[in-house]
Amino acid sequence: MRKLLLLLGLAAACAQPREYSGPDITMGGKARDRVIVMTEALVTKEGGPKEALAAFGEAYAFDPATIAVRQERPTEIVFWNLQADDDHDFMLLDSHGEVVFRTKLLPLQKPSFVFTFHRPGLYRFYCTMHQPEMSGAFVVTPQPQRR
Repeated sequence: MRKLLLLLGLAAACAQPREYSGPDITMGGKARDRVIVMTEALVTKEGGPKEALAAFGEAYAFDPATIAVRQERPTEIVFWNLQADDDHDFMLLDSHGEVVFRTKLLPLQKPSFVFTFHRPGLYRFYCTMHQPEMSGAFVVTPQPQRR
């Protein structure tokens, strides 16, 4: 029950996009790299497979779910919501597990955002509407050392 209440609270918090600038991540600026992240329907009422639908319900995923980016390198993330009849959302956590960005991903839309990660590490993201399967992480690698 507690997990359900947490997920409902997170979903309600996703109603409006929020920009964040903190020690781990900043937004905006001119992108030097670009990544396209698609929403993928794995199991649906319309497309089955029926056995998986009966066992697990509908399931979606981000593709790719693991994204490698460089520290201090502004990266544009473009989301393609490929489902015509399903909303998704995207919630990004900082290295301390705090929500730093959230937005809705409306059907058949391609919103994009520029993120710069200032610390190496793992930054998790997920869709609050389709847990636990629709989640992933940015793997931020350190800047190369100049000689």
